[in-house]
Amino acid sequence: MNKYVSEYTDYLKIEKRQSQNTLAAYRRDVSRFAKYLPNKRLDDAKISDVRSFLVFLRNEEGLAPSSVARCLSSLKSFYEYLSVENLISENPTETIASPRPWRKLPNVMSVEEVDALIAAPDINTLAGIRDLAMLELIYATGLRVSELVSLKMSAVDLEVGYLRSLGKGSKERVVPIGDVAKTAIESYVNNARPLFQKKRRSGDLFLTRRGNAMTRQGFWKILKKYTTKAKIIGAVSPHTLRHAFATHLLERGADLRSVQQMLGHSDISTTQIYTHVLRERMREVHDRFHPRT
Repeated sequence: MNKYVSEYTDYLKIEKRQSQNTLAAYRRDVSRFAKYLPNKRLDDAKISDVRSFLVFLRNEEGLAPSSVARCLSSLKSFYEYLSVENLISENPTETIASPRPWRKLPNVMSVEEVDALIAAPDINTLAGIRDLAMLELIYATGLRVSELVSLKMSAVDLEVGYLRSLGKGSKERVVPIGDVAKTAIESYVNNARPLFQKKRRSGDLFLTRRGNAMTRQGFWKILKKYTTKAKIIGAVSPHTLRHAFATHLLERGADLRSVQQMLGHSDISTTQIYTHVLRERMREVHDRFHPRT
């Protein structure tokens, strides 16, 4: 059965062009189900096995409803592949409805908190110049952390003020940078990056002290350091800055479709989690201008 899993992940990688992180998540979920069936092959699984597995994840493993839903989605995708390829006679997930868990609104930083975070790097140091450029860019564009650290020099056009990013499914999108972020990147590229690069040749935009490409883990550590320095209460992750980017745009009148395109969401329903901002704005306008309030 491992052969089926390998063929399935090859299909996701080659035909669906899924990222390595997505491939790992799908493989992990399917493997988890396989371990739950010690005396049965994956291609022999029944609907009752899938249902009991979901209950096990929720009650025994203590997974959140969203995590259980994600795991079911992985299994649905896997068994749909086996069914299309005529590798199974019956799809055990076909009649199991995907739950629609309540979506928690993202934790959004205030503009003042973002300002404090961005003011934290010491721009009198090479690392501080680089870190400021990364913070300004991720807040100015709403990039995912994986997109930020994988940016190439050739993908950034500072003269025009935009960048090209490959998001989920290797879909390319163009995002404007903004003057403040552009200035920070120019300072980094001209004053710090050549010293980080040393004698190495690298096409990556953001480099470590050793001249290697910045990593997700490396940026997480940098962000944690400046969150502490800025005395921001609460957890701040790279995704928190992505949420702040979207929310602050909507607060200032941006339309949802434009925000969707800049975030790289394939479906606008994903972006609609931010419509709570629009509702708050409408309530404020109503309270301020309606004659009967």
